[in-house]
Amino acid sequence: MENLNNVNLKKVMDFGEQINSDPSKARKTQVIEGNWLFEAGGPQFEASINFEGGQTVFQVDNPTFMGGGGNFPGPMHYCFFGLASCYTGTFATMAAMLGIRLKKLSTRVEADINFSRVFGVGDQPIMEEVRVTILVESDEEEGKIKEAEKLAIERCPVVFTLKNPVKLIPAMEIIRS
Repeated sequence: MENLNNVNLKKVMDFGEQINSDPSKARKTQVIEGNWLFEAGGPQFEASINFEGGQTVFQVDNPTFMGGGGNFPGPMHYCFFGLASCYTGTFATMAAMLGIRLKKLSTRVEADINFSRVFGVGDQPIMEEVRVTILVESDEEEGKIKEAEKLAIERCPVVFTLKNPVKLIPAMEIIRS
């Protein structure tokens, strides 16, 4: 079975074998470069995203209370979309690797965001928790589905990033005209 749950198992297994024989092949660099846009009424930030099969453009407009027009998704939408898509994809892959046929798979991500720190009026955490609910429809036994969930939580890159401190290295270059 080469494709299960819209996951190409052969490619997943081939990459796993490559990593097993040469662990350096596990490292991939992600780069996003974007620009702040100054034209009122449109998006505030835009980035061309290059990926294996092509390129697309992500556009962001902050909500009105953060000085934007609220006309495009905001940064937190993309953040939560990244979590939802990565976790769901990891779950689907783990399920496929375990031979679980899924009939339906959907995810809900939500969090309560406190903006007081952003405005310098408090030092409360911006987020105390992120709630992720995955809805799985399958005829497989519950224990096997829970094993896929356990593996997805352990192996999802975005879940790992949320659960473990990652070194942030900010830098700035000033250009004078």
